[in-house]
Amino acid sequence: MRDSFMIVNHEGQSENLLGMVVNSEEEAYKLYNEYAMQTGFSIRKNKIIYSKNGIRQREYVCSKEGFPRDKNPCEIKKVNRLETRTGCKASIKFTIENGEWKVTSFDSEHNHELAKAEQRQFLRSNRKITDAYSGVIKTFKEAGIRTINAYSYLAEENGGFANIGFTRRDCYNLVNKEKLKTVEAGDAQSLVNHFKKRQAEDPLFFYAIQVDQENRMTNFFWRDGRSRIDYDSFGDVVCFDTTYRTNRYNMICAPLVGINHHWNNVLFGCAFLLDETTVSFTWLFETFIESMGNQKPKMIFTDQCQAMINAIKLVLPETSHRLCLWHISKNAAIQLRSHYGHPAFKSRFNKILYGCETEAEFNSCWDGLIRDYNLAGDKWLKSLYEIREKWCPVFSLNIFSAKMKASSRSESTNNVFHNMTTTTMSLTEFVLHYETAGKKMREEELEEDFRCNQGAPPKIVQHSGILRHAASIYTRKIFYLFELEFASTLGVKIEEVNHDGDIHTFALIEEDHQRVRTVQFNSLDNVVTCSCKMFESLGLLCRHALRVINVKNITQIPAQYILKRWTKDAKKDSASCKYATSSSMSKEMSVTLRRNELMRSVYDIFSKSAATTRHTEMCKMKVKEMVELIEDDMANLNMERVVDANNDGLIDESETTTNGDGLKKSSHDDLPILDPPYVRQKGITNKRIKYNLEKRKRRAPKDVTRSKKVTRGKPSKNFDQTPQVASSCKHISTPMDVNLSEQLTMKELSKDFAHTQHDINYCDGTLPKGVNISDQVFSSLGMPLCNVSNHFQQFNKNPLFTWKDGSSNSSFKRMLQNNDHLTQDSLNSMKLNS
Repeated sequence: MRDSFMIVNHEGQSENLLGMVVNSEEEAYKLYNEYAMQTGFSIRKNKIIYSKNGIRQREYVCSKEGFPRDKNPCEIKKVNRLETRTGCKASIKFTIENGEWKVTSFDSEHNHELAKAEQRQFLRSNRKITDAYSGVIKTFKEAGIRTINAYSYLAEENGGFANIGFTRRDCYNLVNKEKLKTVEAGDAQSLVNHFKKRQAEDPLFFYAIQVDQENRMTNFFWRDGRSRIDYDSFGDVVCFDTTYRTNRYNMICAPLVGINHHWNNVLFGCAFLLDETTVSFTWLFETFIESMGNQKPKMIFTDQCQAMINAIKLVLPETSHRLCLWHISKNAAIQLRSHYGHPAFKSRFNKILYGCETEAEFNSCWDGLIRDYNLAGDKWLKSLYEIREKWCPVFSLNIFSAKMKASSRSESTNNVFHNMTTTTMSLTEFVLHYETAGKKMREEELEEDFRCNQGAPPKIVQHSGILRHAASIYTRKIFYLFELEFASTLGVKIEEVNHDGDIHTFALIEEDHQRVRTVQFNSLDNVVTCSCKMFESLGLLCRHALRVINVKNITQIPAQYILKRWTKDAKKDSASCKYATSSSMSKEMSVTLRRNELMRSVYDIFSKSAATTRHTEMCKMKVKEMVELIEDDMANLNMERVVDANNDGLIDESETTTNGDGLKKSSHDDLPILDPPYVRQKGITNKRIKYNLEKRKRRAPKDVTRSKKVTRGKPSKNFDQTPQVASSCKHISTPMDVNLSEQLTMKELSKDFAHTQHDINYCDGTLPKGVNISDQVFSSLGMPLCNVSNHFQQFNKNPLFTWKDGSSNSSFKRMLQNNDHLTQDSLNSMKLNS
């Protein structure tokens, strides 16, 4: 019975709140909440009575007041909560007169067990994350520190978990709440809002977004102002990799990476692509070049993708395109598995990839490999030979490539992203993590710049003029590479083979090597060229050229052989540097920075005050006075803003907005951008996973005739060649590898399939030419196919497909799942039942 309950009096608490007076509703709640915390129960707000002048009475009750409502047996709840209501009568009532909140009613009796002292940290009304703790947790999360570690840190600072004031679950809820704030307008629209904010802070920030006909985001690219500065100095070589997917939409993450003067990765920008088509890559490369002032790279490294090759030919015809040798080696292990396992074959194949220095040597090694292993008919090797200019370094020695042979630069950047992202992460979260990773990389570059400017690196030869000159102009890493070449000159034998005026020709050979290098030196202008082409491809003089320079008693590196991109002043004269200073210095510090500055300034005061009880109470009193002073000032400031707004008139920001050029435009033109469609990963099927027993082949009975193989209709060529028009038709296609036992004809299943509540129509309501409705085959009827509209810029000529959830015939679906084959008798019986 609800009326029969036990009265439990709190014997350890003699405090009576009746007659106490406070000055505000906040103080009233705080008064009763502190009493509840000391007693061992939680409170909640209850009745409130208003008068003409405002609030007349306010009541707070025990959280166990009242009784639970009767449950609806038809209602299914996702979470079954505890029934905590016991009809407790404990309460307090405040009456407001002349601005004073006076306790006029107080009941301290409870009909339930009170929480013990060690359990009071879990009381709901006692759990609150203050602004200070919230700022600490957010700062930890932005720094990449796990939430549990932030909670443990606060527990250590407060002397235990019981003294924090909130639970671990509250900490996780705060972090999740902040995540939801970043995508409260929708993932795609929140990302656009973030880009607009970044563009307002950074005048060189650039972003571009592509949407489809339904205004869903499909492709987007962004880069900040610092990336533009880095590209001006190091944009001669670009690495582009599209093998990384880590977001809830399974979109392709495609960072564009280069090499800076410290031999480290530098970010030029990043893109997300919905698909790997020529149109998508063309849009990306055009957008990237446009964002960089139409400055095209000398060489670009990618993986082996025909769509990417076509796009580079179209957008970057003058740029040398090189394929990643690591991917070719990986494919060779698959395509040539019968030969690649032999060390001799692998050694000869790797020599073709990495060791040849002339075209004649490459052709000789290739022909010998094909002849010795009888691979003349191998199709993969034929296709590889046809694009040899794109992967063999022999054909691009005259072009600067920084001696890169693979897209590992971009892949290593992907590894950085992979360590701090998840497959359920939103696009906005990923962009924030990308910005954090970029800040860390630039901090490392700044530290290297500092080290280079503080002193010269140690030299193996102290009194060498060339090494002294190199140490003064090159960065530390580049100097070590140069020093290695300089030390290697000790093992190079030299012989002058020709002398024609000012031009001297030398033949050089390294010890334990048989390859002869040819170096020409012009004594008039100190021009030196080597047959190894190291300066042309790397930008540093080789050991052969340095050997000749030493012989000619030249004590400094000739000016024409000092590549600026490797020097300490690589970015000194960049045209965009003047914008970087203004954008990097924020006009106003963020709330987090100001809070951290205040915490550092008062830390010493709090440490000294904690030494004695007297100084602790003194510090508390002064802090309370300071808080009251700040609150009064903020109230006055808000009042002044309201008055100014009423005098000047409020501007409705929803009516007009401003674009990047400072021109106003109507907000009605800014339709909200929808989230991108989900792209299913390759190799994943929608079919039910079968058990091992189901996978075993079953022999059909002798008296059972299997269903005959149906003929697949071939749609007309002109059926899906109109990508510009937004068509709502559904194109039904039959997979070529569908198991015969899982196929049913349209005639036999038309009635049963009608229960799925999905209409199957073709464009214009007509069938393609040569297609018979009785010949159409359907697979996995539990998940019908629907069409996804094409992009505005014609991403694909064929419509995109995706699975659409729908109600299916459960009995028919269960029959497909539990039977490996359907007999003709079962089909006939199903027709009769329908």
